[in-house]
Amino acid sequence: MKGLILSGGKGTRLYPLTYTSAKQLIPIANRPVLVRVIEAIRDAGITEIGLVVGDTAPEIERVVKQGTQWGVNITYIRQESPLGLAHAVKISQDFLGDERFVMFLGDNVIQGGISPLIGKFAESGYNAQVVLTRVDQPQQYGVAELGADKRIIRLVEKPKDPPSDLALVGIYMFDPHIFEAVNSIAPSWRGELEITDAIQWLIEHQYNVHPYIHTGWWIDTGRPGDMLTANSLALEELTPVIEGYVDRESEVDSRVTVERGAEIINSVVRGPAIIGQDTRLVNAYVGPFTSIYHHCLIENAEISRSIVLEYSQICNVGHRIEDSLIGRHVVVQRSPMRPRAYKFTLGDHSQLGLVGEGA
Repeated sequence: MKGLILSGGKGTRLYPLTYTSAKQLIPIANRPVLVRVIEAIRDAGITEIGLVVGDTAPEIERVVKQGTQWGVNITYIRQESPLGLAHAVKISQDFLGDERFVMFLGDNVIQGGISPLIGKFAESGYNAQVVLTRVDQPQQYGVAELGADKRIIRLVEKPKDPPSDLALVGIYMFDPHIFEAVNSIAPSWRGELEITDAIQWLIEHQYNVHPYIHTGWWIDTGRPGDMLTANSLALEELTPVIEGYVDRESEVDSRVTVERGAEIINSVVRGPAIIGQDTRLVNAYVGPFTSIYHHCLIENAEISRSIVLEYSQICNVGHRIEDSLIGRHVVVQRSPMRPRAYKFTLGDHSQLGLVGEGA
């Protein structure tokens, strides 16, 4: 089998962070979401991966390169315009050839990897396998209706009256018949070739489309709140290790990872949390469910349930920062100006001054 990862989206729901960065490269537990997807496909035994990219291609290529650092071989496939998931399959036909493949959205995070479902598909005679999970608000997703034989009868995109609570996760497995489908369907009202329409075409033409119901957690990291939730869940899966320096005055509990070159001075860190390479904590408090990426400085400040990206500084802030997503090269420091504010989604290279008594 081969793998196909879709990484062409602009990430508009994560503005302002994604004005200057691909959304798939935002780290979850200090690993970019796209890297997590690559590793999940590799761990399922697939090493030939096509990566569909768009406007953010240069940045993705700079980070991912040819994939050798993860033991895979990456082929880049350029999608000039965001014309739909089925269009991404269509333009990838030369890469995929006649092989079965797994398609994975590059901004999704799933518990437990995909090895079990890849194994099930590889041993089956299914023409397609669609990963589903139960959700609380199915009207916000593509939804599958199953028949008495547990096969998919139809797919409905964001229905007002959902036929079930089984939403499409964004992980699909196909055999070459999918190319018949993507070449037969017409664009939707959005002007895109919809993957739901292609799968519905397979169903209507009597191909075997099998549902795989995922029972663990799954997060589409398209919004800041979803990103923080995914970060919290991923942190709980880490095996903590201390590779950096922790001085005697600091308290670091057993659920904390301290990466190589990091320094923790007179600080308290409560896990699950991760402190990235060459990051310094000085007179700081880092609370649970927080990821601090590499080359950051947290000094005389407190932060919890947040993500801080690389080369950012939070210094002399008198009140705790919570539930925040802070971009690259951001400077957060005390300012004499008022009024006060302590919840942020900050874009790259931002500078924000905070006021606080005793800060």
